Amino acid sequence: MTRAFKTLDDLGDVTGQRVLVREDLNVPMDDGRVTDDTRLRATLPTVTELADKGAIVLVLAHFGRPKGQRNPEMSLALVVKPYEQVLGRPVRFIDDQGAADAIATMRPGDIGVIENTRFDPGEEANAPATIDRLAALGDIYVNDAFSAAHRAHASTEGLAHRLPAYAGRAMEAELDALDKALGNPEHPVAAVVGGAKVSTKLDVLKHLVAKVDHLIIGGGMANTFLAARGVDVGKSLCEHDLTATADAIMDAADRAGCTVHLPYDVVVAKEFAANPSSLRTCNVHEVAADEMILDIGPAATEALADVLKTCRTLVWNGPLGAFETPPFDTATVTLARTAAALTREGSLVSVAGGGDTVAALNQAGVADRFTFVSTAGGAFLEWMEGRELPGVAALAG
Repeated sequence: MTRAFKTLDDLGDVTGQRVLVREDLNVPMDDGRVTDDTRLRATLPTVTELADKGAIVLVLAHFGRPKGQRNPEMSLALVVKPYEQVLGRPVRFIDDQGAADAIATMRPGDIGVIENTRFDPGEEANAPATIDRLAALGDIYVNDAFSAAHRAHASTEGLAHRLPAYAGRAMEAELDALDKALGNPEHPVAAVVGGAKVSTKLDVLKHLVAKVDHLIIGGGMANTFLAARGVDVGKSLCEHDLTATADAIMDAADRAGCTVHLPYDVVVAKEFAANPSSLRTCNVHEVAADEMILDIGPAATEALADVLKTCRTLVWNGPLGAFETPPFDTATVTLARTAAALTREGSLVSVAGGGDTVAALNQAGVADRFTFVSTAGGAFLEWMEGRELPGVAALAG
């Protein structure tokens, strides 16, 4: 595959070179403890490879939203100890004030984390003075944070124009997976798009109908599409003011030869609670005025599984039902397990992303059985909308 960006494979001898590595260390913490170290672990391949090759590894990252103000509660010093445990080697904290002097004492193979990039008001503004300050600290720039690539900040975009720029291993894996999913996919391609509201995924849906062969719509947004088709959805979550937009998306799909799949049987209840007494499955045309649709029914789920069996590529964003509350996770879990089984057989390339999606796939126990699961939220969504991501574009030169 010909790539538009350079990777660590294109680096020469980096012994003693100061390598600025943009990572995502914005991890959730509670009382000084990291509650989910997924992002820390994602940095391992790049950081350890560079350190093992003798580079002086200088990790750049943000933590929280300090809005250009120094805030001790958002200092990356808090992350250094947990990061050491994940890396299994020492990590030095480098205050951004006096960073050059501290870096001058580091030796080949050392790893340091520079203070929160967002303490500098010029970071989010992509200010030339901030780019100059950061560029002076390094010889080479590596962007390994796809999750921040939709931001044109000094540490995610500006530096790539000032220093020799490369994609890290996590960034490389993400871009390769996304290329397989929508860039140059093997057809037929299916997309599962779920979630509460059509309004948050409008651009995604408009972009996908021209790219995929099957568009599977679930979650609360499916109710808006059903309403557009004249279905009475009772008291279900539904954006009735967007039914004309839903109609326009379905018309665009027809013109593009994309089949839109909406549920024809659904799981309903009169109250939104775990295993409610009013739970029942019915045809979409039989939803009572006091009922709400909370999941896709078993017949429709089985039909969707049959669709996936005809496809070669799947891109998934969002759950099919109110998956946080059982039994309304059934359709999501069932279809995710079908996708995982097809992936394991080698007949399907499956790429998923977005916060709720990752949680749903973990609930189904299959997150590690998809071809690729992106932990990026906003960046993954913007990629699905077909937007150019500044941090990625900058790597391409």
